[in-house]
Amino acid sequence: MSLCQPLQLGHRKEVIGFTVDHGIWPKYDWSKLTTLVLFQKTIDLKLVCHAHSKNVRVVLVADYPVKNLTNQHQRSDYVKSNVAKAKKYYLDGINIDIEQPILKNSAESKGLIALVKEMTDSFHSQIPGSQVSIDVAWSPKCIDKRCYDYASIAKVSDFMVVMSYDERSQVYGSCVASANSPFNQTFTGVQQYLDLGITADKLVLGQPWYGYDYICLNVTADNICQIKKVPFRGAPCSDAAGLQHGYSKIQMLLSHNATTDRIWNGTLRAPFFNYKSAKDHKIHQIWYDDPESLKLKYETAKHTFKMRGLAFWTVDSLDYGNSPSAKNQTKEMWNAITV
Repeated sequence: MSLCQPLQLGHRKEVIGFTVDHGIWPKYDWSKLTTLVLFQKTIDLKLVCHAHSKNVRVVLVADYPVKNLTNQHQRSDYVKSNVAKAKKYYLDGINIDIEQPILKNSAESKGLIALVKEMTDSFHSQIPGSQVSIDVAWSPKCIDKRCYDYASIAKVSDFMVVMSYDERSQVYGSCVASANSPFNQTFTGVQQYLDLGITADKLVLGQPWYGYDYICLNVTADNICQIKKVPFRGAPCSDAAGLQHGYSKIQMLLSHNATTDRIWNGTLRAPFFNYKSAKDHKIHQIWYDDPESLKLKYETAKHTFKMRGLAFWTVDSLDYGNSPSAKNQTKEMWNAITV
C-alpha cells in the first residue's frame, strides 16, 4: 500500500493531463506526466497506485456553485468533504474548475478567493506535499464574463492552469470558423496574466487535444468558412456553432473524408481542413491542434515565458489502438511535449 500513499514531492515543472475516461490510463505515456486530474465520479485505486509508482500525482476536481460562494459554512463543508475524499483514496490534491460568470469586485468574487485559500490551506496542512490548482480563462480580461480577481487567486493557490482553448467563445467580428487556440492570442492572454504581477511560475499553459468541426454556410475560394451565429454570454457569435472532436477522430476525418489537404494558417499558426459530411452532405471545416502547432506553443511557454508547465484537455483524445497509424499519431503527440 506504500505506493498508494500521496507523493511527497517538492516544486517541479508540471505536465498535467485531464482525464474523463476510465479505461485508457494504462496506455498513457507516464514518463511525460507529472499530474493527472480526474474528471471522473469513481476513483480507480489501481490507477492511483500506478500513477504514484511513476511519480505522478493524482488529483480530484472541484466545481463549486457560484451562488454558494458567499456562504462561509457551505464553503468550509465543501473543503472538508474534498479533503476527506482525497485522504480516502490517497490522492495528491485538487484542481478547482469553476467556469461560471462572476462580476468584478462582487461578494462572489471575494468568496472565490476565500474558497481557494481555505482549500489550499486545508490540503497543505492535512496532506503534506499536496497540490491545489485552479483553471482560469485564456485571458484575465473578463472572458465569458468570468471577472475573477486573478492576482489574488494566484497568491492563495499553488498555480493556475490557463485554459488556452475555446478562444472563440465570444466573437464580435466576422462569424467564421477559426483556430481554437491561435498562437498570438494565446500568448497575449498569458502576458496579460503576467501584467497583473502574477509570476510565470504560477502559470501552466493549458492546450487542446481536440478541435472544432463547423458546418460552413458558405466557403470562399480561399477557404473562409461562414458559420451560423450562435450567441454566447453577450457575444453574437461563438464556437458553440461547432462540435468538439478529439484528435483521433479529427485524424480519421482528415484521412477518409477531407476535400482539402491539411492546410496550415501561418498567421494563426494552426492547421485546418475541409470535408464533406456523409450525414448532412454539407461542407464542414475543422480547426484543431496537432504536434506542429502544439510544439510551437509548448516551446514558447518553456523558453520565452518560462511558465511552470503544460496541461492537456484531454489525454483520452488520442487513439490508443494497435494500428500502426494510431500508434504513430499518438506517439507524435506525446513526443511533442517539452517542459
